[in-house]
Amino acid sequence: MNRPPETAVIVREERLLAFAVACFEKAGSPPAQARAVARLLVDSDLRGVRSHGCRALDGYCASLASGLLNPDPRPSVIRETPAVAALDGDGGLGYVPMLEATDLAVDRARELGLGMATVRSIGHYGSAGHYCRRAAAAGCIGFSVQGPRGLGNAAGDDPKPQLAYYGNPPICFALPGGETPGVVLDAATRILADYQKGAEFDALIPMIPAAFFKSVGYTAVAALMGGGLAGITEADAATAERWPKATSGGTILAIHVGSAVSEEAFRAEVDRMVRDVAATYEPFPGHDRALLPGAIEAERFERYRRDGIPFGPPEQESVRGAGARLGVPLPWDED
Repeated sequence: MNRPPETAVIVREERLLAFAVACFEKAGSPPAQARAVARLLVDSDLRGVRSHGCRALDGYCASLASGLLNPDPRPSVIRETPAVAALDGDGGLGYVPMLEATDLAVDRARELGLGMATVRSIGHYGSAGHYCRRAAAAGCIGFSVQGPRGLGNAAGDDPKPQLAYYGNPPICFALPGGETPGVVLDAATRILADYQKGAEFDALIPMIPAAFFKSVGYTAVAALMGGGLAGITEADAATAERWPKATSGGTILAIHVGSAVSEEAFRAEVDRMVRDVAATYEPFPGHDRALLPGAIEAERFERYRRDGIPFGPPEQESVRGAGARLGVPLPWDED
């Protein structure tokens, strides 16, 4: 899904950002929140993470404008200790509350070595990498997961769904490098993508059962840490009734590198691993370089910021839909 599109229009970063901000404001978001969420969506597009960029814009704006999500959430701290802060997201998208949670976790990590923050009563929070990269930029290792309410209850489904395809919540680890982008595993927990279902994929289950079993375990752990630990079962009933799509939680853990080891030495070791893997391992079949997670996204970010973002048909469709419904001009020139 996140391969560069075969056919595309080229969209400049500044025009796409202005378009997204305008759409969120038209959907009811205050300017500061509109800018914050738009910035993260455009960052995903700059990294080539098409699944979590402005492709989601139309659906987000529709949920905000229709009252399924709170367009103007006011996150609040509901419980805290020196190392942990628990927030309520007030029924909005997860982006703004998770940014606040990340900063709280990083502040605690800088003081104590470890810091964690959770958020409940939120909608989708996008790519987990947004928050982990923010932690890494502050000299921390970042870990983040999101979990929805009720994941794992397939009661009423007939036939029962195959366990091998159970859930796919976001998960990320980000470890800061020095001269390299570091290592950023920004992914989802299932071994296969959401759209990879059918006989050809069913045939893989008995061939590599351990891989599927691991992904089921990762899904359970991520969903419980991102949802259960964030308090989705304790969320205010009135908030859930008023904002029906705010049924998820999110967690961010920050580990301050300098509290455990010389930060310079750690960053150097991350760089060493990145370079050694590239120099001493054969790449995946069909690829010409051996890269650790995060390298391709960092390269695309620089290239797309310079040359423009290639927007494939799915991205164009979403942006056209949002622009037409909200009365915002498209961020590219039509022929």
